[in-house]
Amino acid sequence: MGRSERCDWCGHDPLYVAYHDEEWGVPEWDSRALWEKLILDGFQAGLAWITILRKRDNFRAAFEGFDPNVIAQWGEPEVERLLQDAGIVRHRGKIEATIGNAKAWQVIEADQGFSEFCWSFVGGAPRQNDFDSMSQVPAETAESKALSKALKKAGFRFCGPTIVYAWMEACGLVNDHIVGCPRHAELREC
Repeated sequence: MGRSERCDWCGHDPLYVAYHDEEWGVPEWDSRALWEKLILDGFQAGLAWITILRKRDNFRAAFEGFDPNVIAQWGEPEVERLLQDAGIVRHRGKIEATIGNAKAWQVIEADQGFSEFCWSFVGGAPRQNDFDSMSQVPAETAESKALSKALKKAGFRFCGPTIVYAWMEACGLVNDHIVGCPRHAELREC
């Protein structure tokens, strides 16, 4: 894929380009993986996504593979340990929210499945958008507002409608690759 054809948000950084070409917008159906990506998007709030992407392996190690069933059991000792870990974003509120979000995930997962819950907000299939430029892509939508509200009602934090929409794009609930990007057509077939 030539540089001029890609969505321009990924720039020239090889890590960002690989993320764009291989991950961003690919429909994710696994409940645990969806949860991990939502947590990482919450940690990204106020930062550039590339910062989180560069620290993602450190996050995975520090958060024991993002197993929500493990994290739901954590308390202050784990919060203190994570606050000392320079390999992640050390933000008490976001760390504590991750523990609470793990507990909320468990309830949704047991009730209907976290994947089914999330995908229900787009009718169970990726929403196919046809934007010609990234300037046309909204920061939030009616679906991201509704999903954000439902997540908050379930006890989630750091999941406002803008974070949720970025997560929906990343997890393929919506296809926001621009029409001229080869990934747009490839992911339309998913």
